[in-house]
Amino acid sequence: MSRKPQSAPSPRIAEFQLSHARNGPHLPLPAGMPGWPLQTIGQWKQDINASAAAWRRDFKEWRNEHLLRIGYSAANYERPEFKWTQRNFIHAQMMVEDRYFYDPVTRRYTVDRYLDDLKRRYGGIDSVLLWYVYPNIGIDDRNQFEHAADLPGGLPGLKKVVAAFHRRGVRVFIPTMPWDNGTRPAGKPDWEAAARLAKSIGADGVNGDTYSGVPRAFFDAAESLGHPLVFEPEAVPLSDEALAWNLQSWGKQLPTEVALPVSKLKWLEPRHMTNTENRWGRERTNDFHYIFFNGTGYNAWENIWGIWNQFTPRDAAALRRIAHLYRQFPDLLVSIDWEPYAHTRQHNVFASMFPGRDATLWTVVNRNEYALNGDQLRITHIKGRKYFDVWHGKEITARIETDQANLAFPLEAKGFGAILAVEPGRHISKLAAFLKERRSMTRTPLQRLSAQWKPLRQRMAAIAATKRLSKAPEGMITIPSGEFEFKVTGVAIEGFTWSGNDVQYPWEPTPRRAHLHRLKIRAFHMDRYPVTNAEFKRFVNATRYRPADDHNFLRHWKHNAPPKGWENKPVTWVSLEDARAYASWAQKRLPHEWEWQYAAQGTDGRVFPWGNDWNPACMPKPNRGRTLLPPDDVDAHPEGASPFGVMDLVGNVWQWTDEFVDEHTRSAIVRGGSAYQPQTSHWYFPQAYQLDQHGRYLLMSPGRDRSGMLGFRCVADAG
Repeated sequence: MSRKPQSAPSPRIAEFQLSHARNGPHLPLPAGMPGWPLQTIGQWKQDINASAAAWRRDFKEWRNEHLLRIGYSAANYERPEFKWTQRNFIHAQMMVEDRYFYDPVTRRYTVDRYLDDLKRRYGGIDSVLLWYVYPNIGIDDRNQFEHAADLPGGLPGLKKVVAAFHRRGVRVFIPTMPWDNGTRPAGKPDWEAAARLAKSIGADGVNGDTYSGVPRAFFDAAESLGHPLVFEPEAVPLSDEALAWNLQSWGKQLPTEVALPVSKLKWLEPRHMTNTENRWGRERTNDFHYIFFNGTGYNAWENIWGIWNQFTPRDAAALRRIAHLYRQFPDLLVSIDWEPYAHTRQHNVFASMFPGRDATLWTVVNRNEYALNGDQLRITHIKGRKYFDVWHGKEITARIETDQANLAFPLEAKGFGAILAVEPGRHISKLAAFLKERRSMTRTPLQRLSAQWKPLRQRMAAIAATKRLSKAPEGMITIPSGEFEFKVTGVAIEGFTWSGNDVQYPWEPTPRRAHLHRLKIRAFHMDRYPVTNAEFKRFVNATRYRPADDHNFLRHWKHNAPPKGWENKPVTWVSLEDARAYASWAQKRLPHEWEWQYAAQGTDGRVFPWGNDWNPACMPKPNRGRTLLPPDDVDAHPEGASPFGVMDLVGNVWQWTDEFVDEHTRSAIVRGGSAYQPQTSHWYFPQAYQLDQHGRYLLMSPGRDRSGMLGFRCVADAG
């Protein structure tokens, strides 16, 4: 994209360059009526039409100068291997734990099931970001690249996953995160490690988590490997110079004012694809208005760290209709000559014009809470032009006044419109079939569809009772029956306190972060200590146990035995399934979470097993290094005993309890925290040393779920 510099920018533009363009993701709106500042009282008096021509003139001047100042080159946007980015309209961040993507029962990836669901609900995606790190990263010392290798089937399995997406025409991104400097060193710079990983599995791009611009080193590393990659930073604003090698980006900081702003990146380089992200949004009309006005894309992200934030039927239909139109006219939407603030006839209606050789497209949004009919657009008329309402799928007749065409079409409340003008003598391929599809697709107005959001229901996996024992077996302590106030809060970093976060106990109607319930607990026996390596070794010897998915199984053992000196340390690198297998062999079971907490807390609501005051002597010394140290012996801290005499409950290794399942996600509640505290980031798996806190650990497959800081203890029912 080459543009010759025009005249020097006006004082208005010079002021903008200094005050706004460096940092803001949007260009300021066209000036309103004199005396009425933008985004304040009186915005409703603005006359965008009166100022739009001057706005476009001034900002074309600014654009030309600014591109020269940053030494901009559009060469990468011209490269054939990167052209797909300009049609990458609907992107999705996908949690690999999503049950639509991987079936733990058959131990198979189910890419087609995942994609078919999205296609059915909102028309499908053009690219996917495979997310396999946060929020589980940091439970042990595995780094971001090891988390990829720990996926079912390892990197060869991940390569097959990428190929499966490619067969469906979907491009694949992987993540990289600069904040992961507290786990085990990768041995090479992030840019080299990310490029090598992407090449090994055939990925198309890299998402720069928290980056406001993925550094040039990443782009160069991919080029040097002969595997060109597309880079998309997550954060905004993207540094303007990085526009030359960051061919995509995420959009955030969505406007809330009625008058829609212009995306600065889209204005600087119309071929740059921004996928707007609003992960916690439950009503997305404002998102869709913004992207449709700018001709940009969307990040259709629903499984957010294991919390399901599904599109409502109305939002899903709106996205389907936008994507369907985008995919019909992709070249127009990246027109170098696009013009925002096309002349609209009705108040609070905004439009953009995307000119092409054979046709011109206008995208229109109605920001009003009421429907509009009659004239909507006034455009320059060319004799012989044909006009089509491509939102509703109908040819329309313009009312001509001299050289102006007035176009009338309906806009529902908070709705969308689109007009295609076909130039005289030109033909648009498959237009008739497209219009027929649009008529069917838009027959039901969006406002008639439900906008109600509701969380997914969860169920707690059943735990079968054991044979009732009147006396505690050796190594166990009897926990007497009693009333217990079960009060616990999830420590997940994100998700606020909204319905749908954390877990749903059987007595609760929805998942939520904070839980309070009074329980009558029957007596049970609990292991005094977590299961040790020596005890697990006896189980393995007796049963010849070897799980079907044995990746990472007892990873710390050598020659089928724990390392010397580890016999009395808690066994780790065991999955929830492994722990259940041991418990069954021992004629025990895993504890329900409230049983674990009751045994640790007693009836006085204490904060820690030993009391209400923090006492470092009652637990292992924290490990803030980059690699795991051996856990302490289970009996090393007798001062940490609970009121019932249960030991090693907090700060050595996490302990498995209940499993929860919804339609899309499996998770387990883990208790007690661990000694491992990776530094450099607050996004690592958070600790939960307090007895009124728990961790929620996302589950995918046993090989991936096993951790060097996660063990278990057992209980048996008392008779």
